[in-house]
Amino acid sequence: MAKDAVEPVESDEQKRIDSTFRNGSITAIGVVVGFSLSFLSRWAALPGDWMHSDLVSVALITLGLALQVKALADLLMVSSLQLKRYNRSVRFILIGLVLVGLGVVFAVFADLFGFGGIVLQG
Repeated sequence: MAKDAVEPVESDEQKRIDSTFRNGSITAIGVVVGFSLSFLSRWAALPGDWMHSDLVSVALITLGLALQVKALADLLMVSSLQLKRYNRSVRFILIGLVLVGLGVVFAVFADLFGFGGIVLQG
């Protein structure tokens, strides 16, 4: 057998993704972060008093947004070309999306069912 017939086995640390693929992910995540920030800023600017139920929604949306920004920041690093780091960033963005979605759904249903009758004094 010839030596060149044997392919070296790549470890998880050595597996890399194509930078073009990562660039598309950065664009998509940037758009999602922009929508999340826009939603939160529009909601915060609405006139009216805040209710206690709003705090749960804001906490979920803010935590989800923080994870989305963390994922975007991680993907901007050159080290994100490593498959392991890229996959971790994708997990962060997905968890962030779920948390933002839960916050929005909670806000909608809290408003729909009339929860949060206690007004916060500012």
